[in-house]
Amino acid sequence: MTWSIVAHDPGTGAFAVAVSTCNFAVGASCPFVRSGVGAVSTQSFTNRYLAPAILDALERGLGPADAIQAALVGDKGAGIRQVHVVDRHGRSAAWTGANCVEWCGDSPQQGFSVAGNMLAGPAVVADTVAAYAAGASLDVPERLMAAMEAGQAAGGDKRGRQSAAMLLTTTEDFPDLNLRVDDHAEPLPELRRMLGIWRIMRAPSLHEAPRKADPSGYCDIDAIEAGWIARGVTLRFRR
Repeated sequence: MTWSIVAHDPGTGAFAVAVSTCNFAVGASCPFVRSGVGAVSTQSFTNRYLAPAILDALERGLGPADAIQAALVGDKGAGIRQVHVVDRHGRSAAWTGANCVEWCGDSPQQGFSVAGNMLAGPAVVADTVAAYAAGASLDVPERLMAAMEAGQAAGGDKRGRQSAAMLLTTTEDFPDLNLRVDDHAEPLPELRRMLGIWRIMRAPSLHEAPRKADPSGYCDIDAIEAGWIARGVTLRFRR
C-alpha cells in the first residue's frame, strides 16, 4: 500500500530510501539502511523482519535476489509482501508477491529500484524511475525527493496521501538523515520542507558529530561558545 525508491550513490557511499503511502507513519515500518551494505524497503502488509534478514544476507555476500529469497523462506505471507533492495555494488532486485493489491509492480535498475502496490497505475513507478534517472546532477536527498514527487504527480497511492519518509546513511552505524512525516494532508511537500531545514540546520555540522573517524567529535567548548557569542546567543557552558 506504498511506493518507494531504494538507492545507492557510489560517489558518497550513501544508501537511501524514500517512501510514501496513504497510511500512518510509513517511516516506522518500511525503510531500512545499513552503511556499507545496502538499502531495503519492505512494504505491502509489511513484514519488518524481512529487511534485517536481507541486509544480513547481503553482508554475508549474497546477491540481492538471493538475499530476498532467503528472507522469504518460511514467510507464509510471501504472496502479499513487496520488498526491494540495492547493494554496495549497485545491484538491485525486487519481489512483488502474486497476491499484492493492484496496481502493483517493481522496476529494479542499476544503482536503484522503485516498487509500489495499491497505486493509481504503472505510471507511478515508471515516472519515479524516470525522474531519478534524470536527476544525476542532484545530491541524493534532492534526487530522491524529485523522484517521489514525479510518482505522486502520476497518481501515487490510489487511496490518497498520509505519510512519507526519507532515510540515508553513509559511513556510520546510524543515519545521516532520518526524516518522517507521519500524518499530513500533503506528506511529500512537507517532507521537502523538512529536507530544506535539514540542509540548513543539520547537514553542515555532520562532519563535527561523533563518528568512527573521530569518536568524540568536535567538543572544544571555548570555540563552540565563541561561535554562540558571535551569533548573539546567550548560552554558556559551566566551568
